[in-house]
Amino acid sequence: MTGPRIPCVGAIITDHRGWLLLIRRGHDPGAGLWSLPGGRIEPGETDEQAVVREIREETGLIVVCDRLVGSVERPGLDGAVVDIRDYAAIITGGELAAGDDAADARWVSPADLARLPVTGGLVEALTAWGVLG
Repeated sequence: MTGPRIPCVGAIITDHRGWLLLIRRGHDPGAGLWSLPGGRIEPGETDEQAVVREIREETGLIVVCDRLVGSVERPGLDGAVVDIRDYAAIITGGELAAGDDAADARWVSPADLARLPVTGGLVEALTAWGVLG
């Protein structure tokens, strides 16, 4: 893909049941689709700082950013390339509530994930990275 690159991060957060935390996107690209929580890296931010900020803004949860799980490129608006690095994250506090760019936030079982309208390539990436088994 060519075009301006937009550096972004996402968080892969699972609970004790193996359910995955997803948000329903409130804005384009992908408004209405379910995805990992995350977003753009602000100027001067590290990936880890962006993960912590984005998760708090979108879900109300406080997390610690852990290891890089994988990265993908997705088409953005007006020919941009969204360069997403997805990290494992561990919840340390907060209360789950959709906020900021998220229209909803919830825990999703692997079976439910297959029935939700999700962002392109999400299930394939999570499967390739071993998140979904």
